[in-house]
Amino acid sequence: MEHQAIKNSVGIWAFGPNVTRFVPPGYHPEVANEDMVTRTKRVVDGLADLVDGLEYHYPGEINEDTVEAIKAALGPMDIYCIAAGLHTDPTYKLGAFINPDPVLRRRGIETLKRGVDLAAALGANFIIWPGAEGYNYNFQRDYAHTWNLFVEGVAEVVAHAASKGVKVFLEHKNSEPAMNILMRNIAACLYTIERIGRLGVDTSRLLVNMDWQHLIMNGENLAEYAALLHAEGRLGHQHANSGWGTFDDDNMVGASFFMQTLELAMTLQDVGYGQNGERIGYDLYPYTEDQIAAVRRSVLQWTFINDLARRIDRQALAEARARADAVEGYRIVYETLGLDQAYIDGIIQQRKKR
Repeated sequence: MEHQAIKNSVGIWAFGPNVTRFVPPGYHPEVANEDMVTRTKRVVDGLADLVDGLEYHYPGEINEDTVEAIKAALGPMDIYCIAAGLHTDPTYKLGAFINPDPVLRRRGIETLKRGVDLAAALGANFIIWPGAEGYNYNFQRDYAHTWNLFVEGVAEVVAHAASKGVKVFLEHKNSEPAMNILMRNIAACLYTIERIGRLGVDTSRLLVNMDWQHLIMNGENLAEYAALLHAEGRLGHQHANSGWGTFDDDNMVGASFFMQTLELAMTLQDVGYGQNGERIGYDLYPYTEDQIAAVRRSVLQWTFINDLARRIDRQALAEARARADAVEGYRIVYETLGLDQAYIDGIIQQRKKR
């Protein structure tokens, strides 16, 4: 069996109490009072044989006061990403980049720049997922002005990151916590990058993080957008998960949308994803499941899917694609899954016996 060569990471947020608005204490209340060092050690103990690194939100999950203790608890793991985490602070319920209070807006931007500084010190990347940067109602925002604030604020953080040599990954989502997030699809990510570039900011390290369930919620085909982002030189990171497509379930990889995940694995292989240090980052939220077990299962299922993708006959598939021949394309893929001529012959023989 060919093993996955790409390194991986997992968000530490998968291992918290996993709260919902219907279950405020969370489905894992036993860890509600667990400090981040203890949580890190628990994850290392359960996953160090399968996972290379962790990801943390700043400043809630990691900050200048806790970083050294967390580093000491990492064992063989590293910290791959620091993510902007002001969306969990009710101070920024109206956003950080777009907050109508200029004092809060300045405070939020400066906080995120300090997060970039921490990422630089760790040799980590920085994720901007602007979940609170949006609106809940019609007539709530002056849209053009709000977008200007957003772009200018993100640009300031990106410029700061560029000066520190830190890669920034923009991550889109259509809704939650803001009901209408500004940067709600891949096109809006690229639009944001283009506008930041127009401000004269160095965007050479400004890339896109594909959260798979966020794309699925939008009806955005995983492989298609991985290919397009690669073509634009903006394919930066992956947040691996799955779900039902109507909410940000963050379910185990391969639990649903299997064919899209398989085609994504093939596409990532074909564009050389991982050759420049890119990783598969697991963004999971095991509501009622054993947290360590759910992450282990995701890693194993992704590895299996990735290995299946390596077996797809690329030449034959390229010929089918050149003709836009979906039937032949699926014949090739299902042959890889075991629907070969011997299996077909068996089906026919069974029917003859009826």
